[in-house]
Amino acid sequence: MRAVEVLRSALMSMVEEMGLSWPVKAVIEPPRDARHGDLAVNVAMLLAKEAGKNPRELAQAFAAGLPERCADILKAEVAGPGFINVTFSPDFWRQTVADIEAAGADYGRSPVGAGRRTLVEYVSANPTGPLHVGHGRGAAVGDSLARLLRRAGFAVDTEYYINDAGLQMRLLGLSVWLRVQELKGRPVEWPESYYRGEYIIDIAREMLAEDDSLADLPEAEGKERCYERAMRDILNGIKQDLADFRVEHQHWFSEKTLVEGGKVAEAFAALDEAGYTYHKDDAYWFATEKLGDDKDRVLRKSDGTLTYFASDIAYHHDKFRRGYQWLIDIWGADHHGYVPRMRAAIAAMGQPRESFDVVLIQLVNLLQNGQPVSMSTRAGTFETLADVIKEVGADAARFMFLSRKSDSPLDFDLELAKQRSLDNPVYYVQYAHARICAVLRRAEERGMTLPECCDLALLGALDTPEDMALLRKAAGMEDMIANAALTLSVHHVSHYLMDLAGMLHSYYAKHQVLDAADSGRSLARLALLRAVGQVLRNGLDILGVSAPETM
Repeated sequence: MRAVEVLRSALMSMVEEMGLSWPVKAVIEPPRDARHGDLAVNVAMLLAKEAGKNPRELAQAFAAGLPERCADILKAEVAGPGFINVTFSPDFWRQTVADIEAAGADYGRSPVGAGRRTLVEYVSANPTGPLHVGHGRGAAVGDSLARLLRRAGFAVDTEYYINDAGLQMRLLGLSVWLRVQELKGRPVEWPESYYRGEYIIDIAREMLAEDDSLADLPEAEGKERCYERAMRDILNGIKQDLADFRVEHQHWFSEKTLVEGGKVAEAFAALDEAGYTYHKDDAYWFATEKLGDDKDRVLRKSDGTLTYFASDIAYHHDKFRRGYQWLIDIWGADHHGYVPRMRAAIAAMGQPRESFDVVLIQLVNLLQNGQPVSMSTRAGTFETLADVIKEVGADAARFMFLSRKSDSPLDFDLELAKQRSLDNPVYYVQYAHARICAVLRRAEERGMTLPECCDLALLGALDTPEDMALLRKAAGMEDMIANAALTLSVHHVSHYLMDLAGMLHSYYAKHQVLDAADSGRSLARLALLRAVGQVLRNGLDILGVSAPETM
């Protein structure tokens, strides 16, 4: 919010003149009650002791000087134990329209990221079956978080980690191989754990159609061929599903390359040099307990095989070697216990705590006709992401996934997502944009033409409380984006858009736009609506949701 920076700058100059330093815990934010002004600040209470004054006395000194230092500040008043409530002039808020017109699609961008190189790794589902609706939530959060961080000034890359070297992949190959044998009419002994989905049978049937002699291969060779084919087909399907969901990964990183490229050995050498490894019971251990974990962890078992943790350490070590300064992983909430040991590994690599963060994704409860849909990859009873996209569309699915904090469970109501009513959150926001576009079209049909850039003389007709409320909300976009990015909270964007759309719908119901009393007021309101439409588009773009012009 430009107002925050204006107020902070004015106050900082006064603080420096007093020989004081700006307090780290100073907060500038809208007051709970809008009647108390546009912004409230606690700086006087934080500096009173150092200044040798009563908090209210110091606050009164600040309040008296603010309007003199900044012509945009209409008044400043002291409240409570020493808060300063500040009200800006109407022209200050009207300038928001010109700011939006000048910035266009870039409006709301923040420099807070300062070009920090960031890698967001998300989805990374084992390529053992199609993506289900739970993966969809992680995909939406990861992709939108990358979009959000870029708008906040971070240099962001995205990555999918392909688990192509673990036991689950061998089980995939075995599952297809056994289906091949079954399709050839041969007796099969099914292991307790195998993949049962219909897609496994489809892969086996396609492979036999291409090579009927497949079932006669030696078992080891046959399982290897089945594994390679299944992984390729499933991974291609995953890539297509993500593309249909408007999700982009710039890098696809193979787990196999960690061992084949010597990256595991490099990571182990780094841990050895830091003094955090030891040998015990013929196994190779990482002393994570010293770094905050609840116990030490095995990296290489006594039989010589690597643990999953070893691969993960090597992978994150490689991320840092590639020059990334901030690693953000999107994990399922069931991995919350894995976070402390990964943080221990990051610390052992000599990286600062703030260089690694995890966003946890809670479960999605998919409802269909009021009944939960069971999801299990091995049992083959899951609802695929592709099915959900086909059922409700990418827009509705993405917005629904992003409508709540990611670490809170989400009930995804398929019927609600399909409704074309204001009860549907995505429809509510998209309709606000379409409504604005319709008004602008009607204005053009009536010969009412807005200039590309509106001056304050034209915008002076924006004088109602509802005008000011819309202007203040639009002006807060940059501040919202910066805060959402720094806290990794994409849901702040959807909540902001819901609030803005609600204000627009109320405004439209209360105020005439095209039939206003005079043409000057009509043009001013058209300019305001056009600006709000741009803000809605920019916000929806962060969520990966379209902004339709008609609905």
